[in-house]
Amino acid sequence: MFVLRWTPQALSQFNALQDQAQKVVRSRRKSGRGKSSKQEGLFKQVVKTLQLLASNPRHPGLATHAYECLSHPYRAGDKVFEAYAQNRTSGAYRIFWCYGPDKGQITIIAITPHP
Repeated sequence: MFVLRWTPQALSQFNALQDQAQKVVRSRRKSGRGKSSKQEGLFKQVVKTLQLLASNPRHPGLATHAYECLSHPYRAGDKVFEAYAQNRTSGAYRIFWCYGPDKGQITIIAITPHP
């Protein structure tokens, strides 16, 4: 198991997704609708991806691979990785992460829709 650390940007993005999902849940329950929304599903997918990442960064469902366009926040030259929170969806969300700063830690750099 890895301990997840967050950059301020990633934490802000996660909190925004969570706030949107909670807002929609409250609205849906108030109106009596039963079907979950896109925002709820997205947040659940991001949470599941983070859980898989913490337990096994090489899990096949994450489709983890090195991402060249971001620099490592702790050690220049080390790799930054991209994991899929969604797949086969327009604007599919990705989680960018790296190992560190200490052994047994993963830092979440960003949670964003695929560019």
